Amino acid sequence: MVRLLFLLICVLCIQGYSAEPLEDSVLVAVGSTNQVKIRAVETVLKDYPTFNQAMVVSCKVPTEVADQPLSLTETIRGAKKRAKNAYHACVHCKYSIGIESGLMKVRETKSGYMEFTVCCIYDGKEYYLGQSAAYEMPQHIIDLVVKAKMNMAEACFYGGLTTDLKLGEKEGDIGILSKGRMTRQDHSQQALIVALIQLENQSLYAQ
Repeated sequence: MVRLLFLLICVLCIQGYSAEPLEDSVLVAVGSTNQVKIRAVETVLKDYPTFNQAMVVSCKVPTEVADQPLSLTETIRGAKKRAKNAYHACVHCKYSIGIESGLMKVRETKSGYMEFTVCCIYDGKEYYLGQSAAYEMPQHIIDLVVKAKMNMAEACFYGGLTTDLKLGEKEGDIGILSKGRMTRQDHSQQALIVALIQLENQSLYAQ
């Protein structure tokens, strides 16, 4: 019964309708239909008392940035837009979460860029940001993204790193490069954990 209600809430959020949370539960909307991101959120929130009864729902929302962000600023903006749009798409949620991956220019690197993930938590008033570890992609992959204007999944496919165009919904390029030691889900979880630092310690960050 709970599973059926969860699926119904997912459909309603995707379509822009309101969803009523179960009694004593916290409704958390994620601005994505990517199951890697959904699993990352569900996995992390289980470790937090505030969220141990959380119901996580998926909302398809616009990011309002490029399909492949190419700067830290743009990636942060995409995560914030995902979170804010998800919050308004699922009107009964207490928190919303946006997760966005991107590239940023970094000096002293081989390719000039590093890939990373940003997580944004939104409570209707404040944004709480976190960023994962950053890593370099091979030069020919970066060239396909920056010069040929491909997104990372396309670049990895046409660059010979994978035969799966839906790599971003599975282990991700970091899963391939790390030989499975870290996956895209792990990367997303990193970003969420450090974003939750601000939420758990709000008095320390109050201005």
